[in-house]
Amino acid sequence: MTITPADLLLYAGALVILFMTPGPVWVALLARSLSGGFQAAWPLAIGVAIGDIFWPLVAVLGVAWLVSVFSGFMLVLKWVAVLVFVVMGILLIRNADHSLSSNSRLTRPGMWAGFLAGLAVILGNPKAVLFYMGVLPGFFDLTAVTALDMVAICTLSFIVPLVGNLVLAASVDRVRGLLKSPAALRRMNMTAGWLLVGVGVVIAFT
Repeated sequence: MTITPADLLLYAGALVILFMTPGPVWVALLARSLSGGFQAAWPLAIGVAIGDIFWPLVAVLGVAWLVSVFSGFMLVLKWVAVLVFVVMGILLIRNADHSLSSNSRLTRPGMWAGFLAGLAVILGNPKAVLFYMGVLPGFFDLTAVTALDMVAICTLSFIVPLVGNLVLAASVDRVRGLLKSPAALRRMNMTAGWLLVGVGVVIAFT
């Protein structure tokens, strides 16, 4: 492996911060948990986690190919990663007061419906691969990644959101209060926004 434990730890921390940002998956998990308990929510979490394996893999392979064709591309992508995190953080801070809206397609009952909805919300979002293509080069040298490195990256991309979403589904009562409280939602968005900006700064100086 060419990736160090410190690289993986920083990447895992960024994934945790991204998970802390409330969004459609949070709302879907909350709605499914309220209607059918943990049993209704975990299939959606599995679907989301599997999708979170696919996009990093596509990004690593795609970026590795681009780097092999264009010299100096890694340096450009490093600053793209910085820009992605800083812009996401600023937008989150600016829109910290915005409430969340539900998506009925993600809340249909049934185990397979939940799994497919979780998969669709990730695979159906073309911004996801752009995000990973912009972010991964900030954490790892994609010119030197090995098969084991890709396994480590995809494993983290799977485990972090899966654990977070399962804990979220199991903590439905507390989370429901956070999502309904404008003040709590604002604090959460502000915290996540500043943390995202901080990750961008760390990438810039490492």
